[in-house]
Amino acid sequence: MTEDKAAESGIGQTQAGVAPGSEGEPASGWRNFYGRRSGKTLRPSQKTYLTEDLGRLRPAGISPEENPERRPLDLGVLFGGRPVWLEIGFGGGEHMVHMAARNPDVGLIGCEPFVNGVAMLLGKIREAGVENLLVHPGDVRDLFDVLPAGSIRKAFLNYPDPWPKKRHHKRRFVTQGHLQPLARVLAPGAEFRVATDIPDYVRQTLEEVPLAGFDLVNQSGTPWEDWLSTRYEQKALREGREPHYLTFRRMG
Repeated sequence: MTEDKAAESGIGQTQAGVAPGSEGEPASGWRNFYGRRSGKTLRPSQKTYLTEDLGRLRPAGISPEENPERRPLDLGVLFGGRPVWLEIGFGGGEHMVHMAARNPDVGLIGCEPFVNGVAMLLGKIREAGVENLLVHPGDVRDLFDVLPAGSIRKAFLNYPDPWPKKRHHKRRFVTQGHLQPLARVLAPGAEFRVATDIPDYVRQTLEEVPLAGFDLVNQSGTPWEDWLSTRYEQKALREGREPHYLTFRRMG
């Protein structure tokens, strides 16, 4: 993957409790955001999806403005008691919709600050007719603030922003400022999957994720049995980069 993904989404500037160890967070509690919120002009159909569909698929009480006390979400109400999975940075949404259709007995929450990606996901939801997912169009750290501890059974990080320059590596998701909150919301034994085509991202993932309370289960060039290749992976393959698939387990 090249830096184009990094330009699409990242860590946003939202007013909330500060994730420990995040970069450049002033004492006021504002979080830095690196990357764009929007890209190319949306098509009329995509604007329609955002206008008509996002409101009912967006859980209330995630943003600091809606929930300044940071009260925990009631996932039982949102998903009717089903196990809940989380996708961090869903890109165009193809993997998330695939997982929702394949696992109707599971509820999925997807986070993506890039509005064009959110619009693409909403279109795929309409086409597939899946009803077991919700969308947070913003910074995943705001969601971490209000998810109950141990409430997520599986998490996905697929082709995250690579931030290839060494001085930007602390902006990657696989830092303790993101991994510690992720570990808090994952249930003991929960699976955390990471897919990337960047060898140095693999290095940092293998170094940082275990420090947050995870065991490495598997590292392979072969995808998971239920994997759906994303547009970012297809671009990586066209450009001759090798995908890596890493599976971790949250320690109890």
